[in-house]
This record gives sequence, structure tokens and C-alpha cells, in this order.
Amino acid sequence: MPNLPVRSQRKKAREKGRRHLVAVLAYDGVNAFELGLAVEVFGLSDMGPDWYRIVVCSERPGHPLITNSGLKIISESGFETLARADTIIVPGSLEIVESPPQTLLDALKRAHWRGARVASICAGAFILAAAGLLDGRRATAHWAHTEELSRRHPRVQVDANVLYVDDHNVMSSAGRAAGLDLCLHIVRSDHGTEIANRVAQRLVIAPHREGGQAQYIPQPVPKTEGDTLASVFVWAQRHLDRDLTIASLASRARMSRRTFIRRFEDATGMSPGEWVVQARVSKARELLEATQIPIESVATETGFGSADAMRHHFRERLGTSPAHYRATFRAPAS
Repeated sequence: MPNLPVRSQRKKAREKGRRHLVAVLAYDGVNAFELGLAVEVFGLSDMGPDWYRIVVCSERPGHPLITNSGLKIISESGFETLARADTIIVPGSLEIVESPPQTLLDALKRAHWRGARVASICAGAFILAAAGLLDGRRATAHWAHTEELSRRHPRVQVDANVLYVDDHNVMSSAGRAAGLDLCLHIVRSDHGTEIANRVAQRLVIAPHREGGQAQYIPQPVPKTEGDTLASVFVWAQRHLDRDLTIASLASRARMSRRTFIRRFEDATGMSPGEWVVQARVSKARELLEATQIPIESVATETGFGSADAMRHHFRERLGTSPAHYRATFRAPAS
């Protein structure tokens, strides 16, 4: 399918004297928050004559639908609306939609073919993938679904670390609130930074979030129980500020270097060096969330040696800096 320029589609809408039409898909089990955030962003009032026109559509208009939270909604438009929509938003659901209606998949394919912009939120990526719109493209979804998305749709280039992906006129976002990041990105692309910032102010959200969804993924440090390595793991986690070389850890385990590395990798699925870095990042996250000690002190206490070294590993693994991580996740003072 051709990647038609989305901007030309919007220009065409203006030339025809109509506002940019955004169609938001609704279906039984749809995530109410994700559907609602799209309606809220693109349906804002008092944004001027060039603002979007929003329509919620479903397979059976007028028929009550039950969202994931039990909320009843009724759409007044059917899938035929997708034939004239400039942008189509596909929210996700609590349960992955196993078999989307073929009428929906065909309508999405036709809309994409004529140049409409199609965007998914969270597990809505599975619907786009079922329509073949993500084949050969980068895409994302909630971090809890990315492995399943890769398994079911191996032709999709799944990126589990980002908040959203803009691949020409096919877009996708990570879970839940990342849909707001994607919607703001769309507004920014259509109307510029000033208007996008104005929308963010009205919604009381950040106009741009630093980092990807990697910073929100729990990363427990692998452990083993019941063998000679268990005590080494416990000791190392209590002494992360020390120089935890392979030689020192092997000595504590009373093994040769080669045997220790082999046993360690068998037990954890990673090298000793990787385990130590992961343990240090995990401990640093705890300290940044629960304490107010300076970042340099956090780096020293967790064995990174310097704030620069800790920043490097945070950027590499979490896609953000220690300072931004603390600002995002630190618990309020009691």
C-alpha cells in the first residue's frame, strides 16, 4: 500500500471546505479511558474553525456497547464513516481482540489506501496488525503486550521501549496514557507546537514526556534459591557500592572464574556483569523514588561511581535521566 502524505489529505479537507474528520472506533470491551482521551483531545471546544470534527463509530450504530469498565456507550455512526475520515483512532481493550470483524479490517485497509492517517492506542495495535497495516513497519503497544504482538505478527517491527511510533500515516502508542502523548503529537504535526502546548495546558498534562515506556516497566533482578549462588546474590545486592568484579564474586562462591560464569548464566540467563548493572539500576530507582538524597550520592551508594556513569545506564536502559525519573516517580513528602 502506498504511504500517501497525510498533510495532503488535510489540505484536501480544507480545500473541500470541511473540517478534518477524526473517527474514533468503539466496540464491546473497548478501553473507556483510551476512547475518552481521544474524544477529549480532538473534541476540545473553542479551538477555532480549523479544529477537528470528532465522530465515534461502531459496527452497529445505535446499539449499546459495554466498555471495559462497564460503561454503556452508543455511537451514532457506522464503519462507513471510515470511508471519509481523515484520521482514524483505534483504542485498545482489556482483552486482546482475537478476531476483529472483517468489515472493520476491510474498512481500515481502504481508508489507509486512500491516504487516511490510522493510529492505534495500546492493544489497538493488534487490530491494525490484523488488517496488515503494520507489516514491515515499526509499531508499539503496552509493554505487557509487545511480546505477544511480536509472536502473533512477526512481520511487525515491534519497539517495546517507546511511548509512540509515527511511521508515515500509520501510528501506534504504548499503553493507556501514552495515547495522550500520541494525540498531542498528532495535534503538533497538524497545528504546530504552540497549539499543542495550549491543548496540554487545558488538559493539565506535560506537552512532551522525556524517555520511553521502558522507565515504567518493572525490572526485577533475577534470583535463584537453594544453591551456592543464592548467598552470592544476596551479598552482592547488599554491597552494590563495592567493586563487584567477576573474580571477587567467583571467589565468594568458591568457584573458578569459568565455572562461576557458566553457573551464573545458567541460573539467571545473563552475564554477571549485566546482572550487576541491572541490580544497580534497580536499587538506584528505589532510592530516587523513596529518598531525597542527591543524585551523586545515589550513584555512589549503588556502585556507579559517578552521576555521569549512572546517567549513561539510565539513558541506555530506561530512556531517561535519573533527574527526570525522580521527578516522575518520587513519592510525595509526608
